[in-house]
This record gives sequence, structure tokens and C-alpha cells, in this order.
Amino acid sequence: MAYLSTDWQSFLKVNQLVGSMSRRDNCHDNAVAESFFQLLKRERIKRRIYPTREAARSDVFDYIEMFYNSKRRHGTSDDLSPFEYERR
Repeated sequence: MAYLSTDWQSFLKVNQLVGSMSRRDNCHDNAVAESFFQLLKRERIKRRIYPTREAARSDVFDYIEMFYNSKRRHGTSDDLSPFEYERR
């Protein structure tokens, strides 16, 4: 389903959601998400072979909840972890 499609726009309206799209070629929109996924790949899953999808899901969940959100410091949030930043 394309983000500009009538079906998608109807779905957003019915669920009282606002579409998040910026102007064309704005490379900074996804910078935070792209940075996260780059770190996830580099720090956690690079060169790993998971025996099952559940093992991969569990390992990624562990990385996000036990390390990334609680301990990893972020330059965009005063060098605090996301957990600490939200707590303040």
C-alpha cells in the first residue's frame, strides 16, 4: 500500500492518525532511525547466524531493552541513555 494511496489515507483518518512525510529528498528525516539500525547491525548482529527467527527476535529485543535504551549514551540527548533522558 503506497503512503499516498486513498486506502492508506482512509486508514489514517479512521484511526485518527497523522501521516509523517516530509518534502522530497530530505535526507535528515530518517537519520535517527538509520543511525539506530546501523548500530544494531554493527554492535549486535554482524556476523551472527541465528538458529531460529525467535532466537534473533529475542537477541534484538535484549539489545534494545537491556543495553540500547538503558545504558548506551546518545549525543543528541545530552550524552544520556534514552531511559535516563526520559526519566529526567
